Amino acid sequence: MFTVFGVAYSFGAFLEPMAREFGTGSAATSELFSITAFLYFSLGIVSGPAVDRFGPRPVLLLGAAVIGAGLLLTSLAHQIWLAYLTYGLGVGIGAACGYVPMVAVIAGWFERRRSLASGLAVSGIGVGTLVGAPAAGLAIAALGWRGAYALLAPIAAGLLLLAALLAARPPRPAAESGFDARVLLRDPEFRRLYVAILVASISLFIVLVYLVPAAVQAGVSPLIAPLLLGCLGAASTTGRVVLGFVADRFGVVRSFQGAVAVMGAACLVWLLAPNVAVLFLFAAVYGLAYGGYIASGPGVNAELLGTRHLGGQVGCSYSAAGVAALAGPPLVGLTIDATRGYALAIGLALGLGLLATLLSLGLGRG
Repeated sequence: MFTVFGVAYSFGAFLEPMAREFGTGSAATSELFSITAFLYFSLGIVSGPAVDRFGPRPVLLLGAAVIGAGLLLTSLAHQIWLAYLTYGLGVGIGAACGYVPMVAVIAGWFERRRSLASGLAVSGIGVGTLVGAPAAGLAIAALGWRGAYALLAPIAAGLLLLAALLAARPPRPAAESGFDARVLLRDPEFRRLYVAILVASISLFIVLVYLVPAAVQAGVSPLIAPLLLGCLGAASTTGRVVLGFVADRFGVVRSFQGAVAVMGAACLVWLLAPNVAVLFLFAAVYGLAYGGYIASGPGVNAELLGTRHLGGQVGCSYSAAGVAALAGPPLVGLTIDATRGYALAIGLALGLGLLATLLSLGLGRG
């Protein structure tokens, strides 16, 4: 989790320098993130069942090879369309091999305190965001964005290789066959969950992609702005663990609903933030809720849909976030290019977050 999201969620630090060099706007450049996130969430439909059948180790080994190659080739790309292929496929497939399979593996290892276990595991996402975005900002300042990606490639591949060596299959029979996504699609509870994740994720990706450049436009130093993502990541790490305790005590579905509500409402603070101190407050509050949202996801799947073929179920539900990533940031980027500002984009994050809250309230009611 630390590795794949340290890479993926540091993209906000790369957006402006890549846009300048390629001569592209916010919409075209943010498509790099959108393609990547679409793949690592959507390919969970493949990697989730794969880990059910083959175990986590071969899946993670594939991820290590692909993410390292993708980052290295991106550092050599001189046209944006080529970066779409190298970064999108490399980081997208690499993260797909690390994210959905491993959250399913953790959920498969536990019955009691499943939410806490998942929260501890995915706290790596928050730590990766905390370390990745500021480190990327420093590397870009010293080496340029190409040098930063060339440095990141062997580090990411090596850490995923270590994760592969440490990973183990849950102590229960492998689900070798029988998962059918069509059966899942006929389940009304799954459809409600899918739409709630879709809308919440569009709002989330607006924050993750545009928080740093919006802060820079508002007058925050380019060296300080990436620390906002670092703050968000640090807070999300706490949120993942704390909400794990809360979910085990008060119910994972209620915790999921509460986290979505706070994420949506916090965007009002972002919209009205008068200075950098309030932006850091927003990042901290949003990060706490975002961490709980991510930590409760596997448990919500298990609670609403059962634990059989959990990898496939988690992969299918998380594909909603992939669709959100593919469509959301580029469309929002068009509004930024048209208005030459971020107010409308932040307003969209607020409105979609509140809509996701309303949608999530229908979960668990039959």
